Formats: sequence, C-alpha cells, structure tokens
Amino acid sequence: MADYIYLVQMDVPAALEDEFNRIYDTEHVPNILKAPGVHGCSRYRLESTNAQGMARYAAIYEIDSPDIPSSDGWMAESEKGEWPTKIRPHTTNRSHSIFKRIG
Repeated sequence: MADYIYLVQMDVPAALEDEFNRIYDTEHVPNILKAPGVHGCSRYRLESTNAQGMARYAAIYEIDSPDIPSSDGWMAESEKGEWPTKIRPHTTNRSHSIFKRIG
C-alpha cells in the first residue's frame, strides 16, 4: 500500500473520448506503471458532483512519495506512445493533486 496518491483530473472533447480511453488504458497507464515508485492506477469517470466545473475523468496513481510525478522515470514514461501527441494537447480543465495517507 502506497503512502501517497496522485490524483489527475481532466476533460477531453467528446469526439476524442473513445481514443482517449483506449490510449489511456492500453498505453499511458501501462507506461506510467513502469516508473519507479508507482504501484497502481485506477481510473474513473464522473457520475455526479456538487462542485461546479469538476473534470469528468480522474486517474488515481498509488505512489511512494510526492516527488514521483516529477521524477525522471515518470517523465520518460509519460512521453511514450500516442499520449503526448494525440491526446495530451486536447485535454482541458486539468488538475494534479497529491494526497498523503493518514489512516
């Protein structure tokens, strides 16, 4: 069980949703999981919220420390596959948050 989670939230245009999900599931997540200090990833699509403007998609990465998402290993893996050219430029409303386990 990791001591931290890295929560990434974003929106993507409706016309790209199928491609977004395919690339995220088959390339991006498997690549990121190769980075040292990353132990798992779960993805979610928003069903309801009381927060205005919340992004529709979320990924929760289990990580060893808050430095992992800016590490050389993470950065190298995040630049592989179709993600950086076909999907990343079209994502909007992005947020990145790190939480420390307290219980």
